[in-house]
Amino acid sequence: MDYAATLLAKLPAALRRDRGFERLVTTLESYLPSEQIDLIMRAYHFGAAAHEGQTRKTGEPYITHPVAVAQELANMHLDAQAITAAILHDVVEDTDASLEEISEQFGSDVAALVDGVSKLDQIQFRSRAEAQAESFRKMMLAMIEDIRVILVKLADRLHNMKTLDAMPPEKRRRIARETLDIYAPIANRLGINRLKVELEDLGFRYLYPMRYRVLNKARKKSKGNQKQIVKQISAEFGNAIASEEIEADVIGREKHLYSIYRKMAEKKRLLSDVVDVYGFRIIVDEVSTCYQVLGIVHGLYKPMPGRFKDYIAIPRINGYQSLHTTLFGPKGMPLEVQIRTRKMDRVAESGVASHWQYKAEDRVDATPQRRAREWLANLAELQQSGSSEEFLESVKVDLFPDKIYVFTPKGDIMPLPKGATAVDFAYAVHTDIGNRTVAAKVDRSLVPLRTALTNSQTVEIVTSKNATPNPNWLTFVRTAKARTAIRHYMKNLRSNESIDLGKRLLDRTLKDLGSSLRKVGKVRMNEALEELGFNNSAELFEQLGLGERLAPLTARFLLGSTDDEETGPAQASLVIAGTEGMVVSYAKCCYPIPGDEIMGYLSSGRGVVVHRTTCGNLINFRKQPEKWISVTWEKDIAREFSSQIQTDTRNKTGVLAEVAATIADCGSNIEQVEVLGRHEDCSMLSFLLQVRDRKHLAQIMRNVRKMPNVIRVTRDCA
Repeated sequence: MDYAATLLAKLPAALRRDRGFERLVTTLESYLPSEQIDLIMRAYHFGAAAHEGQTRKTGEPYITHPVAVAQELANMHLDAQAITAAILHDVVEDTDASLEEISEQFGSDVAALVDGVSKLDQIQFRSRAEAQAESFRKMMLAMIEDIRVILVKLADRLHNMKTLDAMPPEKRRRIARETLDIYAPIANRLGINRLKVELEDLGFRYLYPMRYRVLNKARKKSKGNQKQIVKQISAEFGNAIASEEIEADVIGREKHLYSIYRKMAEKKRLLSDVVDVYGFRIIVDEVSTCYQVLGIVHGLYKPMPGRFKDYIAIPRINGYQSLHTTLFGPKGMPLEVQIRTRKMDRVAESGVASHWQYKAEDRVDATPQRRAREWLANLAELQQSGSSEEFLESVKVDLFPDKIYVFTPKGDIMPLPKGATAVDFAYAVHTDIGNRTVAAKVDRSLVPLRTALTNSQTVEIVTSKNATPNPNWLTFVRTAKARTAIRHYMKNLRSNESIDLGKRLLDRTLKDLGSSLRKVGKVRMNEALEELGFNNSAELFEQLGLGERLAPLTARFLLGSTDDEETGPAQASLVIAGTEGMVVSYAKCCYPIPGDEIMGYLSSGRGVVVHRTTCGNLINFRKQPEKWISVTWEKDIAREFSSQIQTDTRNKTGVLAEVAATIADCGSNIEQVEVLGRHEDCSMLSFLLQVRDRKHLAQIMRNVRKMPNVIRVTRDCA
């Protein structure tokens, strides 16, 4: 404080009254040496003189803006050159000062930073869009040389957003849209969560003011009750962790408004469903402790299946690391929990900026810095061809990890969600195209329809007039439009499928009883239909196909036999084929796959449900032998089935990622991972996989069993 006071005393009286600069010097003094603060002091003198007489729309002296930008960077503990550039970032654009003067007085590095941030107002462009795109291109190219350029620009944009009320409505909306489309995603890509959250909330506030007010009011209304619940659950977590003699900070997180809005929009959820999701962050000292704490919280509350993500073993693209899990809390309310180390928490909040926060010998993991450099290297390649607008569009594509952009053969851009397939693309073009799809070409090469698309690919759909949607597509499409269109088609087709299956079931059952539909004849069939209350045989066959009426009982009724001499299950056989997916389903208690011995169970409304003969549920169903039907697998089935394995693994960092990689190497896709339990040195993990048959599953289990950190592998069965 003494040094700060000394510096401020040297300023002219008018400048000494700038409380913003006083606060900035105090922050700088906490981490910069005095000679570097002297450089920033000189920059403040220079900037204040250059901007003399200029005011912002708010009526404040213009110099308050560069100082506020510098304060944002000082909060991130950036170096003196970046802070100096922040104070001078508008002098070239808005005053008579030149880059040469800045270079002479403050060095070439500071001048390069200022130049990178400056707009290109002096150059005439054909359109505003071209001017914005070229300005953005220049800034990004400067950022490739020095990443601090974008950090200054992000801080500049944040302060502009905080003072956006002074702008006219149309300009507010334009700047807010640009912030949400470009600057918040860049902050996210660089892992600077604090800036990203503030930019998103401010952008949301000015782009959709009514929606912002409604959500803000709802959040404030539920805040009082939330505080109590968060306090109670935080205490439970804290006590459970302390009982294991682990030091940890438990922080109840408040969801920011834009994330609430996006979740409502993307998942079509009600406001009450989103507001009542509680977030907690648990910060520990060591990586191994993260997994130990995960076991503790899973012991307190049951985890939601499929909601565990290990970003420690496999970090996000921006270097972010953490364990994520969602728990069933009190009264079933969802609890979102993040578990990470203190170093990971610093990186999560500051991203690449954490590179400057610590001394060389005490720097955090350089992953965010390295990943940012890789991204910037890709940008350098992108900018070598095409116009500024194309470059801007390419960067936008790269900034949204949850979105992909692919091209039609004519070069039109088609946005799709991450993980979207060729079928999603077909339906995005047009419903009729999707319904008539038979094949797809990606970058001129034929690929399976389930192929997940990636950014910048060119996709061509091959259609046929006689083609129809395959029910199997529902297992891999990602877009709502594709799912809705396929289901609509299947709903119309379901009746015909059910009639066909019902007719086959009844005919096979009659043959086992020494008869057939042909032998029964039309006269007896019409009599039976009249007695049963059906208008025609199609109605009877449809009910049989859906399992709402039982084929063995109907067959005996047609033959005029009502005795119950048969005590075993009906012996009609059914060949299971993928085309019968609407009326044949596979039990999730035992996950049958080709090669397993199986039985079919006639379930009302669900048709035939296939179980393994070793399934534990067989005991319950044996009391109803008339509902069982023997079934067989079709030969050479060209599709995949779900199967479940359980592994006992040693508690080693990254073991989950290792097992997942081994499974993937065997050509299997993991649908779901669940941690069943965790002990001191052992974890039980359950994997739901996609396999072709028993041989494929056996190969996967053999390869996993050979892994050094795997103790045991078993196939789950109820």
